[in-house]
Amino acid sequence: MLSVSNPHDVHLQPSPLPGWLQWVFIALFGVGVAASGVMSLMEHWRRATFILGAAMIWLAVVRRTCDSHRVGVFAVRSRRFDMSFSVAIGAALLWLSASVDALGC
Repeated sequence: MLSVSNPHDVHLQPSPLPGWLQWVFIALFGVGVAASGVMSLMEHWRRATFILGAAMIWLAVVRRTCDSHRVGVFAVRSRRFDMSFSVAIGAALLWLSASVDALGC
């Protein structure tokens, strides 16, 4: 059987959260990304950028609290790297959404 577990996370303890709650956390990230896409399609670029930035910061929380085998494709490198990357991208998106001048307001 092929093992697809993250080799960077072999030494980590299992999450104390129940499995269903971990799936809820992951689903909330998906809802944030989907909401960002809807806002983008409705041409609300600042709101879409803000929601996507918040979702990326939430992904850092998900990566910290959930097991790597549940997080799946979002567990790319070590937990520390993934969290740092998600927070950096999320903060950049939040800054971008706040710094872009609103047109027509």
